[in-house]
Amino acid sequence: MNEENELLKLTDVSTAFKIDGQYYPAVSHVDLEVEKDEILAIVGESGCGKSTLATTIMGLHDPQTTQISGQAVFAGQNLLEMKEEDLNDIRGAKIGMIFQDPLSALNPLKRIEDQISEVLDYHTGMSSEEKHARVIELLNQVGILEPQRTAHQFPHELSGGMRQRVIIAIAIACKPDLIIADEPTTALDVTIQAQILDVLRDIQAENHAGIILITHDLGVVAETADEVAVMYAGEIVERGTTAQVFGDPKHPYTRSLLRSMPQGDMDVLHDDLYVIAGSVPSIEKMPQTGDKFAPRIPWIKASAHEEEPTMHEVAPGHQVRCTCYQDFYFQRLEDVDQ
Repeated sequence: MNEENELLKLTDVSTAFKIDGQYYPAVSHVDLEVEKDEILAIVGESGCGKSTLATTIMGLHDPQTTQISGQAVFAGQNLLEMKEEDLNDIRGAKIGMIFQDPLSALNPLKRIEDQISEVLDYHTGMSSEEKHARVIELLNQVGILEPQRTAHQFPHELSGGMRQRVIIAIAIACKPDLIIADEPTTALDVTIQAQILDVLRDIQAENHAGIILITHDLGVVAETADEVAVMYAGEIVERGTTAQVFGDPKHPYTRSLLRSMPQGDMDVLHDDLYVIAGSVPSIEKMPQTGDKFAPRIPWIKASAHEEEPTMHEVAPGHQVRCTCYQDFYFQRLEDVDQ
C-alpha cells in the first residue's frame, strides 16, 4: 500500500444489527485498503455482508439498531465516528455510491434532471444554467444517447440499463475520489453490463478515482478488478491481487466459488455445474468461533481448522484466513465433489 495514494483504510470494522433485543454480527473485523486508480472487488454469495460493509462505510445505518466499531479512515478522518452533518459533506462530494437497485434508489415522483441536480445543489454553488449543463454532460458521459430528453423523464420511463446509468451519473456528479459500486450490473444483459463497466473504467481514468466494486459475478471481477477480497459470513477469508486470487486460490471458499463458474471445456448440455453445498448462515445462526465455512466442507478434518482463524500471508500481498487451506489445497478436485 502506497500511503500517498491511499484513499480509504478499514481497520477492524464490525457491524452488528439488533434483532429482538440482541445484537448479531453481520460484518466482523474487516481490514481493507483502497488506493487511487485502483478497483477493489469484494466478492461472495448473497448474505455474506458485502452490501452491509458498503453502507457501514457510508454511515447509512440507524444507530438505534446498529452497533459499529473499528476505523474507516478517509482523508484523515474516521467515517465511523463522524456526525451526520459532517458525513453529509463527504457523501456525494468525496464518496459516491452506486446503489444495487436503481429503481428503488430513484424517486419515482421526480424528473431525472431534478434528481441529479440535488447533489449539485447540496455540494456546489452552481447556477441553474450551470447545473443544467452539468446534468447533460453527465448523462452524455454515462452513455445516454438522448440526454436532453432523458433529463425530463421520470424513472419509470427508462429501461433498467438507463436507470443504472442515471444512478452512476448521480454518484459521479461531483467527481468523487472514491466510488462504491454495489452490484452495478445486476439484472442487466451482458451487452449493457459491458457498457456499464466501460463507463466505470472511463470515470476512474478521468478522475483517478478508487472504486470498491461489490459483486457476486466473478467474470466481471476477472475483467475489471486490480485487487480482490473474498467475503464469507461477514469476514474477509482471502485477499490479494486478481492474478493471485484467481490464479492461485487458497481458501476452500474461494476455490469453491471459482469452481461454481462455468468452465471453458464444459458441455453445457450434459455437464452439471458445480454447486457449493449448504448455504450462508443467517446472522442469527452464525457460528461465533472457528472457521465459519467448515460446516460446508465436512471432508476437511476438524484439526485442519483454527479455533480462532486469523489471516496468514501465503505470498507478498496474498492473505488467507485459517490454516485449513493447507489441507484443502493439495486435494485433487474430484475428491471434494461431495
